[in-house]
Amino acid sequence: MAEQRYQAVLAVIKDGRTVTEVAAAVGVSRQTLHAWLGKYEAGGLEGLADGSHRPAGHPRQMSASVEVAVLEARRA
Repeated sequence: MAEQRYQAVLAVIKDGRTVTEVAAAVGVSRQTLHAWLGKYEAGGLEGLADGSHRPAGHPRQMSASVEVAVLEARRA
């Protein structure tokens, strides 16, 4: 998949093709191709690599200190 993204980005940057034209040829939206261009400009070829869809953390998970405070409050 990263190879497809790279070829599409090169078609826009090096070949001078329009985003609309390349997006239609590849079968993605213009917005997706613009996102790929941004990722390529920010991180090069590595920026186009498949990233993890796993969340970075659990935003609702209590911190250890809060958990201790809750357990102490329940004991009281």
